[in-house]
Amino acid sequence: MAAHGHSDDGTDFAHPMPLPVLFGVFFALVILTIITVAQASLDLGSFDIAVVMGIATVKACLVAGIFMHLIYDKPFNIIVFLSSFVFVGLFVIFTLSDSKMTSPSFEPKIDEPAASAEM
Repeated sequence: MAAHGHSDDGTDFAHPMPLPVLFGVFFALVILTIITVAQASLDLGSFDIAVVMGIATVKACLVAGIFMHLIYDKPFNIIVFLSSFVFVGLFVIFTLSDSKMTSPSFEPKIDEPAASAEM
């Protein structure tokens, strides 16, 4: 029973973070969100998805590292977290490559309305 990570002083929080670090990460997340919204009005062609996914990955790493205290955790948990990104990336790559082989375009084909017969 004593092998659990509970403390005797009533707190179970192992890594208190200073408020400037938490506010710094918060403002970084806000700035990255503003960049993501601003990027939506830009036309980067095929790089749109790469830029948005890159920003989202940085935001996810900030949240996991700071707010979830993954920076101070055991290396095994970091490996599990990073491997989840690898597998999600593989699933996205396989899905996109399969859809490129079966369809030349993701845009739906709109049929012209049939000409109405004149009476």
